[in-house]
Amino acid sequence: MEVYIHPRVKRYIDESGEKERLIKHLKKLAYDPYSKRSGADIKILKGKKHDMYRLRVGEHRFEYFIDEGKVWIDNAFKRSRGYK
Repeated sequence: MEVYIHPRVKRYIDESGEKERLIKHLKKLAYDPYSKRSGADIKILKGKKHDMYRLRVGEHRFEYFIDEGKVWIDNAFKRSRGYK
């Protein structure tokens, strides 16, 4: 699978101060976007238009969905910001 990152998520990663760590975890979504693993918690989100997933890496959260064999990372935020 390929991983596509929205431009606002790229800006978030660049400004996070943990760019290398976050990129490493996001790249792993290409191999298995469904399963939890060490240092990264994955959970399905309910109440969305289509199946959305949340990747937790420390205090950082990434929301993504899978469409036609591609992982689309749509949103990124810190835990303190909460979910909308």
